[in-house]
Amino acid sequence: MRNRFAFTMLELVFVIVIMGIIGKFGVEFLAQAYNGFIYSKINNELQSNSGMALESIGSKLQFRIKDSVIGRVESNNSFEPLGSAGGDEYNILEWVGSDVDGYRGNSLPFWSGIIDLDESNKTILVSPETNTTALNDLIETLSHNSGTDINDSAIYLIGSDSNIHQYGWTDKNETHPLTDHNSSVMHPIKSVSGHIDQFESNITGDDFSDIDIYEYYQFSWTAYAVALEDYNDSGNGTGNLYLYYDYQPWHGEDFNGTESSKSLIMKDVSTFRFKSVGSIVKIQVCVKSDLIKDYSLCKEKTIF
Repeated sequence: MRNRFAFTMLELVFVIVIMGIIGKFGVEFLAQAYNGFIYSKINNELQSNSGMALESIGSKLQFRIKDSVIGRVESNNSFEPLGSAGGDEYNILEWVGSDVDGYRGNSLPFWSGIIDLDESNKTILVSPETNTTALNDLIETLSHNSGTDINDSAIYLIGSDSNIHQYGWTDKNETHPLTDHNSSVMHPIKSVSGHIDQFESNITGDDFSDIDIYEYYQFSWTAYAVALEDYNDSGNGTGNLYLYYDYQPWHGEDFNGTESSKSLIMKDVSTFRFKSVGSIVKIQVCVKSDLIKDYSLCKEKTIF
């Protein structure tokens, strides 16, 4: 009997052939698996980020005063009602928000949304179960102590006839605070000293005598704007999506003025679009990644 301690020539050739096959196809397989992992990771990340961006916008937009929503053109600051704001040139979405945080309160709403028509008159609006002191504290907290308080707020009387120009929106970077209650649908108010359930006019020299007072109202202390800015045209053609808040159009303030605050919603956004179908608003956000060229992911959300 002989002991073998080495490969035969045939065995060596067979091993070399197998290694060649592995070298040709194995590396390619590993590369494809790695690329698939990268694509999957980036896709999941973009899905998650774009979803959070839409939820962030939708959480504010669902509590809009529906007739107040406009589309704005960044280049000249012009605007149209959302239903008329067609085309990609309308790239800023703006609306007046109803104060949902105050309406929830801690255990009871800070504002009731009801006006006692029997107790109210041309100078004072009585809102039973409203607590303007607690509401004032909440507004100061939500506005990050920027100086905004209940005396910067306004109410919208549900049932009022309105057009888009009666909310205080302005174009061409002009400021036109509302000067009377008759030609506006947002009614600037302030609290009445010593009476936590009452509002009075906050337009100098004008009271509520020339308007119809309705029983139900929505309370607002800020408008909101979503804008795509900081474009990186030299790179992948994306920008940053911002939410503007803490400004009052009824006082002549603009979303990109010194009075407003803004927060970053999402980076690397290539497209932000919106349109209305009746009172329903549809928004779309498209995002890109620097790691994969020419790859974009878009998500949509419908807000009723």
